[in-house]
Amino acid sequence: MTTILVPYHHDERLPDDDIPVSADVTVRSQVRDGDTWRGVAGVCAATAAAVSPVVAAGGVPVVLSGDCLVAGGTVAGVQGAGVDPAVVWFDAHGDVHTLQTSTSGYLGGLALRLLNGAHPDRYADVFGLRPVLPERSVLVDARDLDPAEAEHLAGSATRRIPVAEVAADTVPSGPLVLHIDVDVIDSGEVPGLRYPVPNGPSTDAVLAACARLFATDRVVALDVACPWSRTDDEGQLDVRARLLSRLTALAAR
Repeated sequence: MTTILVPYHHDERLPDDDIPVSADVTVRSQVRDGDTWRGVAGVCAATAAAVSPVVAAGGVPVVLSGDCLVAGGTVAGVQGAGVDPAVVWFDAHGDVHTLQTSTSGYLGGLALRLLNGAHPDRYADVFGLRPVLPERSVLVDARDLDPAEAEHLAGSATRRIPVAEVAADTVPSGPLVLHIDVDVIDSGEVPGLRYPVPNGPSTDAVLAACARLFATDRVVALDVACPWSRTDDEGQLDVRARLLSRLTALAAR
């Protein structure tokens, strides 16, 4: 297992200790021209470059970042190693907005839709991602959907399933990139999230679902998004560190 820290939220560089893990590799992006889209693409390109050699050597990279947009870099890195993965996307939100449907303008709310090929001139094409077809994507939980996202998913080939139904036969065949936004867990268990959503599954339930997928030996990369706010609260820091320790341990088995 190789742990890759991507200390960015969008194109904003975060302090290394914002994501409390011991990293084997820390990604640095060289794109700093003030354009957010170019900055995000630069972070994804640097992530892909870190992921590819790990996958090519037969390892399972664990990528930890500040938002879901980095997942495109993780997938591009897996593709660069000659593997064509499907994606299992754990998230409290749908992340299937476009620039036209987003009411907040928050780019993280487009992350899965970008991975599926939306706005390729701003995202996938810039860093060499081959979009993952919607039918090769499974959205897990997504209990907080905006109306436009619900409408999109109603006509999309992307399937949506609850955490309890995650299993070898409910996800696409072949290699898998497993993406976990930690806000999929009930907000009462993960303090300080940027966009908390209550009434979600427990930490244990999410970890058990992930373990079922790792047991298939088909997970080729684990991508973890930590969209939380900066804190100096020791209790919150301890919760975050223990959660990430349990998540990264999944790939070490």
